[in-house]
Amino acid sequence: MVDLAKEKIVVTSALPYANGEIHLGHVVSTYLPADIFTRFCRLKAREVYHVCGTDDYGVPILIGAEKEKKSPKEFVKVWHDRGLKDFKDLGISFDIFDQTSNQENHKLVLDFFNKLKEKGLIFEQEIEQWFCEFDKRFLPDRYVIGACPFCGSKNQYSDGCEVCGRVIPHGEIKDPKCSICGRRPVKKKSNHFFFKLSHFSKDLKTWLEKNKNLQNDVKNYVLNWTKEGLKDWDISRDINWGVSIPGKNQSFYGWFENHLGYISFLLKLLRSKNKNGKEFWNSSKIYHFIGKDIVYHHYLFLPAERMGEGSFKLPDFIPTRGHLLFNGQKLSKSRGYYIGLKEFLEKFPADYLRYYLTSITPYSQQDVNFDWKEFQERINNELVANIGNFVHRTLTLIWHKFKGKVPRPKDFSPEDKNFEKEIKKIPEDVGELYEKLEFEKALKKINEFCSVCNSYFQKKEPWKTESENTLYLSVIAVKTLALLLCPIIPISSEKTWSLLNLNGKIEKENWNNVSLLSIKTGHKINKPEILFKKIENISLVEKKK
Repeated sequence: MVDLAKEKIVVTSALPYANGEIHLGHVVSTYLPADIFTRFCRLKAREVYHVCGTDDYGVPILIGAEKEKKSPKEFVKVWHDRGLKDFKDLGISFDIFDQTSNQENHKLVLDFFNKLKEKGLIFEQEIEQWFCEFDKRFLPDRYVIGACPFCGSKNQYSDGCEVCGRVIPHGEIKDPKCSICGRRPVKKKSNHFFFKLSHFSKDLKTWLEKNKNLQNDVKNYVLNWTKEGLKDWDISRDINWGVSIPGKNQSFYGWFENHLGYISFLLKLLRSKNKNGKEFWNSSKIYHFIGKDIVYHHYLFLPAERMGEGSFKLPDFIPTRGHLLFNGQKLSKSRGYYIGLKEFLEKFPADYLRYYLTSITPYSQQDVNFDWKEFQERINNELVANIGNFVHRTLTLIWHKFKGKVPRPKDFSPEDKNFEKEIKKIPEDVGELYEKLEFEKALKKINEFCSVCNSYFQKKEPWKTESENTLYLSVIAVKTLALLLCPIIPISSEKTWSLLNLNGKIEKENWNNVSLLSIKTGHKINKPEILFKKIENISLVEKKK
């Protein structure tokens, strides 16, 4: 039998683009689920590393830097640092948050390119590409908008359709317009390198079918593309801000190089720990957490590139979640419709957002809708009235009736024994759901357990009668709740741990000890404080520009 506690895990989050702030749409599909799973793995005493960083290259960076009169390097550093701070404020715990513009990533990208070229998987071809004669520049993917050639949806970027999910081949967008000035661009010829994605159609199909860890709805979606035959992939761009292509005045297309940051960042991190990063990567379970808008890239481009290079393991899991909607509309930084994470956290506690987003987001491609009224109700009725209420009542009674010392229990009644069984059973149930990445179900199970705690407490009426057994078991249940909730609301869980006056940090605890009746009688708790407060008024504007 495999000792799961000794498993090695690499968790990656899709790289945020370094041209603006992090918004709630980013959080829901990618960073929060990845953080929850990483925190759970740490509690399980596994060697796990959460790897991320900013995607630093492309024309939007150049234009943004020009507008702010900064160099591209200065521009991306500003957004890298701002993103890292916002993530930290939300409680996202990366082991490394680097940049694709670092030299380690450049070196790895060129290593991949040279190996693929040596194997005959790269070829050169003349192409026509869009050029704006008014703005005097070649227009990369996101600076040409038009109609999707597959489904006809209008106002789509030229590299992919947000409606049907297809990647649009270079130059095939219908009714193209320059997104800078709105004029129709012309086509100019240029020599580009291509990656033979078509060579991997059969291998990708086999890998997709054999990998039982991939979500079936996503897998079947992608398999339909492999049946149609994959097209070779243009990996050159006529810009000078990027990983430079040897011998050319060009850079690599972002999706050729950016996901290699997952590997280069881990190698850099483990080198600082005197560990062999490549060996660790290839002996680990790999989880790439993404949103459904980049399925094509992670299920086809990424594995094909690794297959071609041949020395780095493919992902075991690619947890994919849907978009976050407001009023039925997808949040989009590039389209200017979003709520910034920083703005949100200036008004509400980080754990409120973590709690609510976890509660509404299933492990599927299903889109979820952020509803202000529902946000308020879930926080007030679940986090405050159910979880917070039980914790506060338990600690307050111990503080007042026993001078803050955990009482010595007497012989357990049938009700006490049943409650003890519930406490001992819940970690297994919740842990199984965390393992399956079904975090919204884990949270629901925790809430159900807390309702059992409140019912037991209410029935026993410890404020009236003998209360030793009730308060002893209840304080054990509070400790259990803190550990169960630690992956989802780590800040509040740490505060609960502090109120319990338990040693060390809660994140350093072991999941296997969750339900042990390990708080000794006579243990002195700290003075109780209210953990959560009701939300009274809500007002945030979604439209940003």
